[in-house]
Amino acid sequence: MDWHLLGLSFITVFLSELGDKSQLAAIALSGRSNSPRAVFFGAAGALLLTSLLGSLAGGAVAELLPTRILKAIAAVGFAILAARLLLFNNEPSADYEETP
Repeated sequence: MDWHLLGLSFITVFLSELGDKSQLAAIALSGRSNSPRAVFFGAAGALLLTSLLGSLAGGAVAELLPTRILKAIAAVGFAILAARLLLFNNEPSADYEETP
């Protein structure tokens, strides 16, 4: 096993997930709970389960479809999201206030 790659992947994902809403919910629950350890194990178990299911689903899709098609599907999906954000998101957000 390449330990450098493992450490680099761990640090990258850890830093990118620090502000995740599930972590904020776990912090809020553990602050109000009489058993913060139960909240921790529940949140950790849920994260492990979703990661496992995502990995299994990704592996199954990768086995069924060639890499070139997966890349094309991802590119089209990102292009659609970008076009939607740029063209159809003209409504101001709820916290936006117009200044006279």
